[in-house]
Amino acid sequence: MSGFEKRLAEIGVTLPDAPAPAANYVPYVQIGDLVHVSGQISMKDGEFIVGKLGDNMDAETGAAAARQCAIALLAQVKAACGGDLDRLQRVVKLVGFVNSTSDFGDQPKVINGASDFMVEALGDAGRHARSAVSAASLPFGVAVEIEGIFQIK
Repeated sequence: MSGFEKRLAEIGVTLPDAPAPAANYVPYVQIGDLVHVSGQISMKDGEFIVGKLGDNMDAETGAAAARQCAIALLAQVKAACGGDLDRLQRVVKLVGFVNSTSDFGDQPKVINGASDFMVEALGDAGRHARSAVSAASLPFGVAVEIEGIFQIK
């Protein structure tokens, strides 16, 4: 078990198999030492986490959905690293999309669910640049979608 996966186990997280793309795109692209991971939507136990922040979902529940996106991102990074998550050097950037009403302004609080998870799981390697934006809707009605850029060795 890799060092990062040992840490994940300590916090009660087992990475799932990397989710397959839902359309005509690839789950990640590696350019040099950077891996660009396609947007991962909020899912848990094979079920979509759906909702609209500011309507039928609060920021805390949205942050939990964002955390699930972060877990899926790491699963994709592990796949990009040939199964060896310890090749991960750092999280470079996350871009989070929040399915929210026009008057909802806590997108950063929602995406904190992913950011906080990355730091909890990866320590300093999890610290990253970030954007958190609102979306009028997301695929399948999910609450959150997050894409990321990761540096590997």
